[in-house]
Amino acid sequence: MKIECPNDTCKRGLSGLKSDIGKQVACPACGHAFIWTDRFYRGDSFVIYDLETTGLYPDEDEFIQLAAVRFEGGRLIPEDGFSSFARPRRRISSFIESYTGIGNHHVAGAPRPEEVLCRFSQWAGDSTLIAHNGLRFDSKFLAATCRRHGLATRPVDCIDSIHISKMLFGKARGTGHSLDHVKARLGLRDTTLRRHDARGDVDLLGRALLAMSDRLGLDTHLNAVPRHPSLLPQV
Repeated sequence: MKIECPNDTCKRGLSGLKSDIGKQVACPACGHAFIWTDRFYRGDSFVIYDLETTGLYPDEDEFIQLAAVRFEGGRLIPEDGFSSFARPRRRISSFIESYTGIGNHHVAGAPRPEEVLCRFSQWAGDSTLIAHNGLRFDSKFLAATCRRHGLATRPVDCIDSIHISKMLFGKARGTGHSLDHVKARLGLRDTTLRRHDARGDVDLLGRALLAMSDRLGLDTHLNAVPRHPSLLPQV
């Protein structure tokens, strides 16, 4: 594959292997270090988010909590966050309450999931979304909520941070990439925020993303990290 050096003062044509995507390289002409990729992104505005849900199936279940924080220019902005419970149309089971700490009394006065998602879409703006296991889980709930309620939609780029974990820790069989595995490998401390509460998971993922990006030498645009599409309400 052929690309241009991402250094705007160089732009030399470079050749390499597609299998090298995600590896640290340096331009032989200008010495600029970067992660080898077949596509470069310029935006550096991201939203790290997490959902808690009534179950595992986007077409049947609903989310009961959404929390998020901004990640811009390679740094977390903890003072700029989003958090809301959402009132589902079925009761929260005792299993989900024990797992997340969220019970029916927490969501009794909350807006419906589609209302929360509209507010989140407006808050998130044009940022790229980041969630852990987002490709298989969170992104599907976003799109399913829009479809179920007939909302006008807009496309949104998403990153599954499991890809970043695989870039750092490898893809060998048996290498777990759950958020708890990532936390342990990075030696991240616990906080007072509960795990499997969306606010606690966003806090942990934000710190993990900072640490993994630093170890990998990723730029502020998170180039070489795969994107996938999802939907948000058009607001």
